[in-house]
Amino acid sequence: MSNIADLIHSRADHQTILEAASQLGQEQGTNTYLVGGYVRDLLLQRENQDIDLMVEGDGIAFARTLGNRLGVDRIVPFEQFGTALIPLKGTQVEVATARTETYDPDSRKPHVTAGTIEADLSRRDFTINALAASVHPGTFGDLVDPFQGIQDMNRGILRTPLDPDVTFSDDPLRMLRAARFAAQLGYTITPECLDSVARQKERIAIVSWERITDEVMKTLAADKPSVGFIILKETGLLALIFPELDTLSGAEIRDGRGHKDVFSHTLQVVDNTAAVSPKVALRFAALVHDIGKPRTKRYDDQRGWTFYHHEEVGHRMLHEVTQRMRLSNELRDYLMKLTRLHLRPIALAGEGVTDSAVRRLMREAGEDVDDLMVLCRADITTKQVARQARYMANFERVETLMADVTVRDEMRAFQSPVRGAEIMTICGLEPGPMVGKLKTAIEDAILEGQIENTHQAALAYLHEVKDGILAAGD
Repeated sequence: MSNIADLIHSRADHQTILEAASQLGQEQGTNTYLVGGYVRDLLLQRENQDIDLMVEGDGIAFARTLGNRLGVDRIVPFEQFGTALIPLKGTQVEVATARTETYDPDSRKPHVTAGTIEADLSRRDFTINALAASVHPGTFGDLVDPFQGIQDMNRGILRTPLDPDVTFSDDPLRMLRAARFAAQLGYTITPECLDSVARQKERIAIVSWERITDEVMKTLAADKPSVGFIILKETGLLALIFPELDTLSGAEIRDGRGHKDVFSHTLQVVDNTAAVSPKVALRFAALVHDIGKPRTKRYDDQRGWTFYHHEEVGHRMLHEVTQRMRLSNELRDYLMKLTRLHLRPIALAGEGVTDSAVRRLMREAGEDVDDLMVLCRADITTKQVARQARYMANFERVETLMADVTVRDEMRAFQSPVRGAEIMTICGLEPGPMVGKLKTAIEDAILEGQIENTHQAALAYLHEVKDGILAAGD
């Protein structure tokens, strides 16, 4: 490991903050430390913009004074925890009082009392986070490592400072953090910790969905997200926090015919996506794109195993998933769109590409068409070289057409020349879904080349088809 003092000094963007904290600690006679993830990431030379400070004294009062010196008028105190946030541009500083904690069985909220730095570090989730570095002038850079966290970093293992049953029972979110850190850092969780997670997995019920979702997102942000989700699966946590994924595993054989394990395939798609895109939303789409398969699995004597319309079923399932996980409406719509469309480019590649089919797909995907194509490429996990080569060759043709800037701009701006107000007047309609159906019929006819993209042609087509469409909608 590199010298921690040198590493602290290497963060030129944080020097003003750390120097102010050091000076204030000296003036007050308060032992002041960098702690936790900030120290870990310094030693691993990973980027971290969130500075965690700890003082053996009143952390909130320290934060108020430090904030004033840094030009911050108002801090965000959390009195019951003895902590405060100092919001700075580009950096968030948390100042905490060194403390001990006790927990009620049905809550993650601790009862807090003041303590020493060693006592505080003992309550951390893992030894690699139970580290502190003094920023006091006389001891600057001195490490406090009572649980051999640096040794565990060198060994690449995740281990709790105390008995894992105590650590995980006190705060069950730490079980998800174990899977996340394993994926982020490439570390191995000790068998004792894994066994403890499996025993205590039901405790996750006291954790809010917002916190669970946050850990899922952070796991997806890892270089190889599959590591974390395999741990969640093997410990039984996945069945509790994401049952739609858990049920993907397993392969059934009938008449000598089997199908791929959809869970393993899904994780391969996620890793393939992560290899080419840092976008967490797109990785999430890879995670859920096949969740409709268990509900649509059928065996056909001629074709073998089928999953007809799993994209539509998955699209509908995401209503419940996204609501439970407290996802934003924007992310919900994005996931539903990519799940519904994820077979379309593959179908184009298999059938041969027509201009109208490409235009239709581009219109439906809209601004997310590039993400859709990344997902679909990642979804090709076949080991059959000839089939993969055929798909990829056709994909390149599809992508070449999509890359035509003129066509792309035309599709983004495309809409029926006969607008909604005119359709309502002609058809005697009030605003509602039927107006959209009629507009779509006109747009489809233009995209298919049935009519010209002019108001006159579109209007004539509307008069031709409106009665049939209206009758079908009744």
